[in-house]
Amino acid sequence: YLRIQAVLFSFSGLIGRSWAMVFLSGGYKVKLYDSQPGQASKAITEIRTQVLELQEAQMLRGKLSASEQLALLSSHDDLSQALEGAFFVQECVYEDLETKQAVFQAVERHVGEGVVLSSSTSCLMPSSVFSLVQNRTRCLVAHPVNPPYYVRLVELVPHPETLHVVMDTARDLMTEVGQAPVRLRKEIDGFALNRVQYAIIAECWRLVKDDIISVKDIDLVMSEGLGMRYAFIGPIETMHLNAPEGKSLFLSTLRCLEDYLTRYRFGMSRVLSSFGPVPEFDGEAAARISK
Repeated sequence: YLRIQAVLFSFSGLIGRSWAMVFLSGGYKVKLYDSQPGQASKAITEIRTQVLELQEAQMLRGKLSASEQLALLSSHDDLSQALEGAFFVQECVYEDLETKQAVFQAVERHVGEGVVLSSSTSCLMPSSVFSLVQNRTRCLVAHPVNPPYYVRLVELVPHPETLHVVMDTARDLMTEVGQAPVRLRKEIDGFALNRVQYAIIAECWRLVKDDIISVKDIDLVMSEGLGMRYAFIGPIETMHLNAPEGKSLFLSTLRCLEDYLTRYRFGMSRVLSSFGPVPEFDGEAAARISK
């Protein structure tokens, strides 16, 4: 059994419920709060159903049984009661900046200085989300891939004032409960995952829009090609292994990458320079692709 401590999830939608299940699987006490009375208790009913179904299918995460995990879960309609004893607060409201700012203003009035404040935002910058918080040194974004229980990547993005120890705490916590945290050194619009994802979407869109390839075939490029590769290794590791030198276990990573770049950098630069501007995702092209 892990040491039990309190974790709060502000609001109880899909992301919040999935986050709750992640922390329960790690043996942590989870308190659900929602500003609408009754929503948190409703979320518990839905979580109970999912946890029991996962146990029946032998897919339940963690070392605790379903009943042991559910015993750690509680719902609260009073914010101060929900926050009592919390050491980590994970906000999961919808993507509205003013709403998130208001949540953290309210939370900060009820917690001590050592409590970590974390947002699940997927597209808002930490400097904006936490702009109204007085102590921003303990604030960060923990952006999950939806749903967190099944897709384990979590992007940890600091506010410009976030302390290193806070990032360390969040990374250790996410690792302990079975997630796969990646740590950004500073905030950037779109974080890492969406910047990579949008780059892929943009070029796929251009290729279809310019009648180079069909929608079905561009999807096959990913599902039967790049996706098969990237399910196991990332793009930098692919560069390392794609060069002939990379197939030797006795050569350094530096030499392998140098070999890859020597062979392919001019081709990469040539192709990248032909990409053109960011496409418009509307108008005639959007109608044709959707059809």
